[in-house]
Amino acid sequence: MRLASLDNGHGPRSRVFLSLVGRGRDDGAPDVLKMLAYRPGFYGTEFSKAVDALLRGPSDWSVGERELFAAYASYLNQCHF
Repeated sequence: MRLASLDNGHGPRSRVFLSLVGRGRDDGAPDVLKMLAYRPGFYGTEFSKAVDALLRGPSDWSVGERELFAAYASYLNQCHF
């Protein structure tokens, strides 16, 4: 199910950001960015912090290895993000 609010429920700053990111793309900004920009205080900011800690925080794996692992997991899940 696709929420209409992800397409037109953003504030002015988010709308400008999403329009810039979506330039040159037939389908506009990626849905994952729309979701993170929609009510960032409720979900987007905390989720972004958690992802940053996982991909950039202390680990035995390098940042590149973690990025590759995330990309491969997305591929297996048929997710183009």
